[in-house]
Amino acid sequence: MLSKDSKIYVAGHHGLVGSAIWKNLEARGYRNLVGKSHKELDLTDQIAVKEFFDEEKPDAVVLAAAFVGGIMANSLYRADFIMQNMKIQCNVIGEAYAHKVKKLLFLGSTCIYPKNAPQPMKEDVLLTSPLEYTNEEYAIAKIAGLKMCESYNLQYGTNYIAVMPTNLYGPNDNFHLENSHVLPAMIRKVYLAKLINNNNWQEIKNDINLRPIEGVTGDDSKEQILDILGKYGIFDNKVVLWGTGTPLREFLWSEDMADASVHILLNINFSDIIGIEKYSSVHYGAATDGMTDRNHSQGRGGAIPSLGEIRNCHINVGTGKELSIRQLSEIVAKTVGFDGEIDFDKSKPDGTMRKLIDVSKLHSLGWQHRIEIEDGVKMLFDWYVKNKT
Repeated sequence: MLSKDSKIYVAGHHGLVGSAIWKNLEARGYRNLVGKSHKELDLTDQIAVKEFFDEEKPDAVVLAAAFVGGIMANSLYRADFIMQNMKIQCNVIGEAYAHKVKKLLFLGSTCIYPKNAPQPMKEDVLLTSPLEYTNEEYAIAKIAGLKMCESYNLQYGTNYIAVMPTNLYGPNDNFHLENSHVLPAMIRKVYLAKLINNNNWQEIKNDINLRPIEGVTGDDSKEQILDILGKYGIFDNKVVLWGTGTPLREFLWSEDMADASVHILLNINFSDIIGIEKYSSVHYGAATDGMTDRNHSQGRGGAIPSLGEIRNCHINVGTGKELSIRQLSEIVAKTVGFDGEIDFDKSKPDGTMRKLIDVSKLHSLGWQHRIEIEDGVKMLFDWYVKNKT
């Protein structure tokens, strides 16, 4: 159990989930928190990560940093998505082990599951059939990350846990149209289309100055701004979204995700997940109570034959509820006060048609979500408007 004085490193503490986890930990009385911006610490730099761990010596690590984006970004930057994420994971998890970190929480994504997995998706459908092509590289990187955690636990007796959240949204979300996820992108598109119809150019300029689009800012001409907005499906009282609108998606408020993450970090051990109270006789090479060395050869043997095959130890984190992209657009339009037209470009990819996860393991570990999608969309839009000037 981590004490209130334990030093906890939150990698990605400025991001959507990392910032919410930091806030949640503080609210619970954990003040000895460490965070570094990307400028301060490049997690793809192995030497820099080692030097950071040498200096800070954290007791626990939350690995919420990742190279992320939506369908467009995943399609354009395939090499970056697998390489950057693998570097981050290898560096942080490797140094966590080298520096005897007591607890590590790795955040992945439910895109790890096969494209045509049975719904709702249980943890054990992992690697049972092909992935969705449009985010294959990111998914493979995240699968590698959860397998790193699982394998370190089995070989070295560590206490690393991987959680796989569904689609997340919330404060500090990414609203940049070139690489944002579906919900924040949809909110921004609908809002800008409304502003164009209202001829509210000062607000449009403010918006684009804060988050330029392909180098176009609010200081550019009206024609240039309209051209770039049109490229992203934003017109006068009209929005064009990718795909057919029929795919079903599950969404989780980021602060709910943070609460689930901290609950697991503080209360759940690897032994709880695999259902074995004393699964490891060796922790960082030092004998402890539990299994004999016969089952786990001084943290170097790898397999623990008496336990059989241990796999799929990650935890799904979500609501267990879904809605279509079209239904989501209707909620966004109502929230923004948009009475214009929303069209769908069927020539563009839908991505996976359904991605509902089974959250029974999470519920059995004592946690359930609180924020429903209608309330969450309103909260996100309010945050966006408040933080756009």
